[in-house]
Amino acid sequence: MTENLELSAEAQNLLFRDARTANTFSDEPVTDEQIAAIYDLVKYAPTAMNTQPLRIVLVRDGEPRERLLKHMADGNRDKTANAPLVAILAADTDFHEHLGRTFPHFPGAKDLFADDAAREQAAKFNATLQAGYFFLGVRAAGLAAGPMGGFDAAGIDADFFDGTTLKSLIVVNIGKPGDNPWYDRLPRLAHDEVVLEA
Repeated sequence: MTENLELSAEAQNLLFRDARTANTFSDEPVTDEQIAAIYDLVKYAPTAMNTQPLRIVLVRDGEPRERLLKHMADGNRDKTANAPLVAILAADTDFHEHLGRTFPHFPGAKDLFADDAAREQAAKFNATLQAGYFFLGVRAAGLAAGPMGGFDAAGIDADFFDGTTLKSLIVVNIGKPGDNPWYDRLPRLAHDEVVLEA
């Protein structure tokens, strides 16, 4: 199947076949320059009406990391404590305030998101699309991404985002894999089980 893709086999392996969710990390730091390069690549992810609601909150060491750890599920706490960098991926529910700049050809775009509940749903959906690209960007930088849903979202929102329009979606550990970082690769569903004809 490799010959049917434009991307080189090496890049395919880096982004997909060899990429894994790391459970341990080395001590090698993740730099601001790496994160900037990742964002510069993944900012082109598709979102409805170019809404771009994803916000990435970097949590390094010290007091912010301690605050985050108390909201993580037991099974995620140690690896989050030991990752070189942790990012909280959040959705900005006031994304519509930027539409005059990001969707300029439609002056009425902001007005389509007047309903708070519908706007929050759109923010979370589109930010999740962007999050998938973010994980690929982390892999493209030669790093491992460990996305997790096991955390107290309300607690993180209250602790990190009080008074803002951000809602947490995913917490992701980022870094170079450490010792014994992987579990055995689990089976994937076959093409014919997933790809169906209408």
